[in-house]
Parts: sequence; C-alpha cells; structure tokens
Amino acid sequence: MYGLWYQRSRGRIKAKPGRGLITESMIGAPLGSRATLVQFSSAFCTPCRATRTLLANIVAEMHDVEHVEVDAESELELVRQLNILSTPTTLILDSSGNEIARAAGAPKREQVINALTAIRE
Repeated sequence: MYGLWYQRSRGRIKAKPGRGLITESMIGAPLGSRATLVQFSSAFCTPCRATRTLLANIVAEMHDVEHVEVDAESELELVRQLNILSTPTTLILDSSGNEIARAAGAPKREQVINALTAIRE
C-alpha cells in the first residue's frame, strides 16, 4: 500500500493556500513579477537534475516567472521551517511570496504550467 501511495503522490502538485510568506532574503534571489518556482535540491538527487531542466525550460518561455534552486543540504533551517521532506520539492509562489502550491518529486510539465496559469498577472 505504501509503495502505491508513494508512487502516485510523487510529482503531483498540491494546493497549499495560506502557507505563509517566503521572502527574497529567505531564498537568496528576487521573486518573479507574477510567480516564482523554488526548487529544493540535493547534490546526489537524480530527479533534481531533471526537475531543474524542466523548470528552467518553463521559465525561459515566461518573462514574469523566476526559477530559484535552493541547496537543501546547506539551507537546513529553511528546509525545516518550510517542512521540506524530500528532494526535489518545488514550491510555487505568487508575486508576493505566498506559497500557492507544492510538488514533492519531479513535477509534470503540464501541471506546472496549469498552476502558473492559475496565478493572475
């Protein structure tokens, strides 16, 4: 049962409204004018590389969306504060830094695009 749940839940974007404000100083980079994709990764994580490529390709097509990668191993306090349980984990933030959604595992391209489309400019 656990294996089936784990397999189905990995990479699925889940809405997380009202999770709190994430600031530029917390992630070490500016927020996008519409949205920011914050990816928590670790050095030896193979799915992290695929997620990095996917998110970079998505933001290359969108001038108002930023992609920020955070090394989970060097930012343990932030990982604890935001309840990041595995890598890769991607947070989708609005322009104010509010967490709109998150995906644990490698997200699907269409799910990320749908989540970004839902954020109004």
